[in-house]
Amino acid sequence: MAKLPYRAASVLAKPTLEPVAPGVWCLRGGADAGAIGLQALRGHLPKRTMNVYLLEDDGGVTMFDAGVQEMTPWIGDITARMGGLKRIVLGHGHADHRGSAPGLGAPVYCHPDEVAEAESPTEPDYVDYEKLESPLTRKAMPALIKKWDGGPVKVAGTVSEGDDVAGFEVRHLPGHAPGLIGLWRESDRLALVSDTIYTLDPQTGKFGEARVPHPFYTQDTPQARESIGKLAALDPREVWAGHADPVTGDVRRQLEHAAVA
Repeated sequence: MAKLPYRAASVLAKPTLEPVAPGVWCLRGGADAGAIGLQALRGHLPKRTMNVYLLEDDGGVTMFDAGVQEMTPWIGDITARMGGLKRIVLGHGHADHRGSAPGLGAPVYCHPDEVAEAESPTEPDYVDYEKLESPLTRKAMPALIKKWDGGPVKVAGTVSEGDDVAGFEVRHLPGHAPGLIGLWRESDRLALVSDTIYTLDPQTGKFGEARVPHPFYTQDTPQARESIGKLAALDPREVWAGHADPVTGDVRRQLEHAAVA
C-alpha cells in the first residue's frame, strides 16, 4: 500500500477549531499524522479526540487545558492570530492535558491540589494499567501517554473554587485527579469540565454517552462520581469534556445516570 505523503498526512492531522458559545472555541486535535494518513488511504479518518478550549480574554486568549504535545505549533499559531496567549489554565495535570503547555511560553495555572502532578516528571502513583480490560490497550497505552506528554510544567499560580477565569467560575471537581477543575458560566449554563466525565471510550476510541472516567487513570472513582453529581446539580445546558463530543439535550439526566452507572 502506498504511503500518503507526510505533508498531506500532517495537514489531515491539523487540529480543527469550532465555536462553542460566544467567546469560546474548542480546538480538537490529537490525531497522529501517520495513523491518520493510513486511515485516509482506507477511506475514512479517525476523529480528533483531544479538546483544548480557547476563551476570549481582554484582547487575547486564555486556554483551558493544553491537550497533547503534537498540538503545540498549531495552538501557538491560532492563539497568536487571536491576540496572543495570555495564560494556560489546566483542568488537571495528566499528560494529555498538559502536553502543549511547556512549549507555548505562557504562564500556567491550576488548582492548588494539582500543582504536584502538573510539575511532576512522572505519572501519578495511582495509575494502574492493569485495570484496562484489553491486553492490546494495556500494552499500547503507556507509550501513547509518553508521546502525548510535553513534560512537567512550572506552575505560575493557582485558581480555586469560585475564582473567575475569563468570565467563567472555577468549580473544583476532584476524583479523576485531586485538583481537577471545571469552568462554569452561569449566564448561558455552559460547563467546560476537562475529565470530570468521559465521552470517549479510551479502549476503543469510540465517542458515546457521558460516563465516569476509566479507573486505570483515576485517583478516586467514588469521589469522581460525587463530582459528576455536583456538576449535574448545576443543571448545565451543555457540558464540554476533555475528549470527544459535548453532552447536550437532557444534560442533567445524562450526568445523573453517569454518576451512578
